[in-house]
Amino acid sequence: MSADITLRQLRYFAVLGEELNYRRAAGRLFITQPALSTAIKQIEQHFGVVLFTRNTREVALTDLGAAWLPQVQQALSGVDAVVDNLVTLSGTRKGVLRLGYLIGTGADLLFRVVRHFEAAYPEVTVEPIEYDFADPTAGLGDGSTEVAIIRPPVDLPEHRMLMLDSEAWVVCMPRDHRLADRAEVSITELLDDPIVCAPLTAGTWRDYWLAMDVRGNRPPTIAAVAATYEAETTSIARGLGISFTSSSVSRFYDRPGIVYVPITDRPPSYTALAWQPGVLSPQADALVRHVRAHWNLGEAPVDEIIDNDNL
Repeated sequence: MSADITLRQLRYFAVLGEELNYRRAAGRLFITQPALSTAIKQIEQHFGVVLFTRNTREVALTDLGAAWLPQVQQALSGVDAVVDNLVTLSGTRKGVLRLGYLIGTGADLLFRVVRHFEAAYPEVTVEPIEYDFADPTAGLGDGSTEVAIIRPPVDLPEHRMLMLDSEAWVVCMPRDHRLADRAEVSITELLDDPIVCAPLTAGTWRDYWLAMDVRGNRPPTIAAVAATYEAETTSIARGLGISFTSSSVSRFYDRPGIVYVPITDRPPSYTALAWQPGVLSPQADALVRHVRAHWNLGEAPVDEIIDNDNL
């Protein structure tokens, strides 16, 4: 009978037993709450036991569940150790890891990730590969990279994203723009301005930075298409239009003829580490685990998972 329970089900039980909260446990496991509930019920029905008591306010372990939990945790630790030993013995932690990143995600953030990871895994060489606005997935979409630093939202429904940073929206405009002297602006004051935007291949990401969610029946007037910040700011300095971007861009891409003004009424833009679960090489998996455990640089674990649908 024991062969009928899977390692995945044991992990589900252990995490729910630790969290005693379906939402938090499902988040840790990267699954939905109904899927977690179904898996736990399958264990209970198969063995004719009750592991949890549930009501509208709380989840609690039964006496049987509480007695079984440390045994399951010990067994899972043993499995993880065996897998780690296999990886070490096979030498698969050696090699090159291609880390994609979207142009303008911030050199300071990228290099902090790379330096800290390579210090912990000296046998792995990280090869950062820059992608422009034509591919805001930074190689994840076509499989050129396994893990990438991007700015969601992007068209990657099967991927998971771990928040690394958040920034405010700003508008980049010509220095002689009618609002250039303002300390801040509202997004609605800018919707009639011609705008410089990403190529059509950027998909959802292009729509996000066009602020399509607040335009209603007013389609944007496209002034120019740009695949890099250099091309974008050049078009704006020429007076062709404006663009919406993030606050860090104003530090890295300042130039004569343009000005950046904060936008007061937009939700923050995120920078995230993105990957597709279940298909990672040992090197890529090590990077994801390392960042989750140690960002920022060993100070605190990161546990906020970004859902594309909420951006």
